[in-house]
Amino acid sequence: MPDATDADGLTVGQVSTRLGVTVRALHHWDDIGLARPSLRTTGGYRLYTAGDLERLHRIVVYREIGLGLDRIQAILDDSTADVTGALRAQRAQIAQRIDRLQQLSTGLDRMIAAHERGLLLTVGQQAAIFGSEWNPDWPVQARQRYGGTTQWQQYAERSASRSPEEWQAVADAVTDLDRSLADAMDAGVTPGSAEADRLVERHRAVFASYFPLSRQMQVCLARMYEADPAFAAHYDGIRAGLATWFRRSVDASARAHGIDPHTATWQ
Repeated sequence: MPDATDADGLTVGQVSTRLGVTVRALHHWDDIGLARPSLRTTGGYRLYTAGDLERLHRIVVYREIGLGLDRIQAILDDSTADVTGALRAQRAQIAQRIDRLQQLSTGLDRMIAAHERGLLLTVGQQAAIFGSEWNPDWPVQARQRYGGTTQWQQYAERSASRSPEEWQAVADAVTDLDRSLADAMDAGVTPGSAEADRLVERHRAVFASYFPLSRQMQVCLARMYEADPAFAAHYDGIRAGLATWFRRSVDASARAHGIDPHTATWQ
């Protein structure tokens, strides 16, 4: 390699600045024979000529579109290489990545919206799925009250990926459970019995559509069903006394699992 003065070419630092490539990368490309400087100073420092810089420009372009260094070297040094074919193949891979990134972007948009709104359903869809008694303001009110909790985050993550058809299945499961609770109470099923315990477990399973529900949390929820006027009106509207019967059934199940309902906390 001929010796030269600094005026004959660009130093590694100058090339790094001009091309936006790290000095370490330039040294590596030199070591593997991908882009060796044509000149060196008398002190042994690399100098890149205009021809070297043109090759480096092509390497940067090929690297930015995702080609590996081995493939780049083949394209640059092999006169028989199918450059157009390689570029077309790389374009197809990039198109696939773009499509995947667009899907991820859409998923992120839905996740953000779910954290902010809860339900990603139109008012009309909510009415069709949850019935005429449904208030579309309830999800907003729930976020205002519970938005900082782990349970809201879990609910939002489920909501973000749920279609209207899947929400319909959730609503149907809740309706079927309410009907089964009412039928059990009408049949004289006693809280603490095996049948009542099965319904309590079924309630936890159905509620998991929103977020995981521990037994202690279920106790707190059942007490809210009985004490909160809106919830009590819903359950007692199905069967008079149903809110209290269900709360007693949950309490009995909790005791069977070593939980004192009077000291249960939301955990």
